[in-house]
Amino acid sequence: MDCYSCEREAGFAGLPPRERIAVDEHWRVAHAVGSALPGWLVLLPRRHVTTIGELTDAEAAALGSWQVRLSRALGAVTGCAKTYVAQFAEAEGFAHVHFHIVPRAVDHPVELRGPRVFGLLGAEQPVPDERMDELALRIGALV
Repeated sequence: MDCYSCEREAGFAGLPPRERIAVDEHWRVAHAVGSALPGWLVLLPRRHVTTIGELTDAEAAALGSWQVRLSRALGAVTGCAKTYVAQFAEAEGFAHVHFHIVPRAVDHPVELRGPRVFGLLGAEQPVPDERMDELALRIGALV
């Protein structure tokens, strides 16, 4: 299977803090890979799902609570003014449903607001692993 999320899930026990910020039986929270924005989170089902309609009732019931709890934690940890929530799952190797929970700071550049925030993914200088791990521990303590 060519699925980054499932490959990471298969090695769950050995994942660094940034890839297992919080978890329950249905969902796992990770820091986005290749992001230049500290605190950009990804909420993903622990089983392989490629459309929202494939979520079980239990997965769907927990989804909203996760999004709200993560948004609150991001506010507390990053001081962001709001969070964006988006789901596309279209990139090669990333068809596994996942929700982006993105902190938007008060002083976030206007040209990178809204859907243009995705310009911060695939960055030449992504958030360093150490910083992602530090944020992961702080965010995880709040959710």
